[in-house]
Amino acid sequence: MDLSRLEPVDLREVWHSEPEDFTPWLAKPENITLLGETLGLDLDVESTEAGVGPYRADIVCRDTADGSSEGALVLIENQLERTNHIHLGQLLTYAAGLDAVTVVWIAAPFTDEHRTALDWLNQKTDQSVNFFGLEIELWRIGGSPIAPKFNVVAQPNDWTKTVRDTTGRGRELSETRRQQLEFWIEFEEFVKSRGDEIRCQRPGPQTWMNSSLGRTWMTFACVISTSPPSVRVELVLDGDDAKAWFSLLEIDRKFIEEKIGEELVWHSPPNRKGARVQVKNDIDFRNHSQREESKEWLYERLRIFHEVLKPRALALNADDATIDMNDEGESES
Repeated sequence: MDLSRLEPVDLREVWHSEPEDFTPWLAKPENITLLGETLGLDLDVESTEAGVGPYRADIVCRDTADGSSEGALVLIENQLERTNHIHLGQLLTYAAGLDAVTVVWIAAPFTDEHRTALDWLNQKTDQSVNFFGLEIELWRIGGSPIAPKFNVVAQPNDWTKTVRDTTGRGRELSETRRQQLEFWIEFEEFVKSRGDEIRCQRPGPQTWMNSSLGRTWMTFACVISTSPPSVRVELVLDGDDAKAWFSLLEIDRKFIEEKIGEELVWHSPPNRKGARVQVKNDIDFRNHSQREESKEWLYERLRIFHEVLKPRALALNADDATIDMNDEGESES
């Protein structure tokens, strides 16, 4: 068998100008989604070359991991060269001016000094502020198309920041919250160990962990409950088009359930804007004998939801739907 070698490609061969070439490329939906998956964020571009006083921030996004369009601001600063003090100062200035809670610095490459600076900022700030450093690379195999690759060189320590933020202000984590946080940290590592493209949001002391679809008002969610004990995976639809999307998906309900391999709960309450499609298992994530089973079950259902429901969800057009609002409710096969 003949094998080819990966060959690096000079960034300037593809992007001659950062503001005219790289920034517009990164702001395209398919590319900002790739960046978001690398970071575990659900990024929705709000503006490029955004004005901050007399300056211009490269890209401003919203992190819509909760399925809404009102997520926290994310600032992206691009640099197609080695990191320098000028860009470090710029990204801090822009972050302050925009009140961004997540700051992403993309460069090629990072110096040890600037990577250390981001690590220090993550250590000194609470969970509400996060700094990421990424190196951008381009590769090809033989005559194949050129492919981008993001390498994370600096990121928040989620466990440390979460615990410090909750306990450092006189708020001790309850036993349930501590168990939730521990489980999600374990689950995040479990998902990463599988080596596929599924990405989840950063772990937190809460009942859910979202996984981006790459479209605003939609997300997958893994959920753990204690009363009664259960775990579930669901497609969450929100916003003005949620009911229309739900009705379109329900048309293919039989086919979807056959592909997923089990019956689903289709939930669209008439008194609420949102809708959900979910599957549940009555096991207790806190029970050590069911811990691994809980992670395995959640991962497998999340994986097949991505495989079966994601392409259908991304293709939905609310204008194609005809809805009778009086017929909506909860149903099981």
